[in-house]
Amino acid sequence: MKTPGKKVLVTKWKPDIYDTKDDLVAIEEPLQLMLNGVATSITMRTPGDDKALALGFFSTEGVIKHFQQIKDVVQVDENTVNVLLENQSENSFSTMQRNFYTTSSCGVCGKTSVESIFQNTPYDIKKQNFEVSPSILLHLQDKLFDVQTAFQATGGIHAAVLFSSNGHYQYHSEDVGRHNALDKLIGHSMMADKLLLSDQILLLSGRASFELIQKAAMAGISFVCAVGAPSSLAIELAEEIGITLVGFLKKSSFNIYTHGHRIRV
Repeated sequence: MKTPGKKVLVTKWKPDIYDTKDDLVAIEEPLQLMLNGVATSITMRTPGDDKALALGFFSTEGVIKHFQQIKDVVQVDENTVNVLLENQSENSFSTMQRNFYTTSSCGVCGKTSVESIFQNTPYDIKKQNFEVSPSILLHLQDKLFDVQTAFQATGGIHAAVLFSSNGHYQYHSEDVGRHNALDKLIGHSMMADKLLLSDQILLLSGRASFELIQKAAMAGISFVCAVGAPSSLAIELAEEIGITLVGFLKKSSFNIYTHGHRIRV
């Protein structure tokens, strides 16, 4: 994987201190995503795990349902990935409605209509019943710090982490974009043929936006925790779909926004 950081010369100011030195900043470069040789979108991302990012993106857009649909994933060049499907459906491109541009901060900006954002998840998330102890949630942030190496190096990288319901670390991905980090995580799960993640806890290193909840739903995830705050639309979507949403997760407390029945009180 390409290093997530780039050296730049910065001048640091503190009272009585004015120092110039090298520092690491997060790398952000464009990635063109192609489906059967046709360019569909561009996303700004941290280089690395590009194939997983492409798979996760097309999965959460509802184009790919399972790994068996994929013929090959080709890294065309350092900033282009082409996903080849075994049997391209007639409505693959109309389903995606590729009239938008994805950025590192907003993966749904410019969609043709608000209605097109709402994807229909193939999973019945409300029926996914398992319980998580509050004590497990309180320890997740420490485990996040242990694996979030790119953030420690640059201070500008987001992470998405999967844990089992008993708090055991499963896998994580990092990227300058929140949605990219989650797409990479979902893409790796797809390649391992474990896309249904109904018994997993998803931890987000930042805030919980609408799009991240949507992507979680498309992967069958029913339990989402965020270190930061959720948006109002994220809460509404989590409530409607059946996702347990926890925000402001700290070592001593957290807020439960939706479907708290999965938290063992």
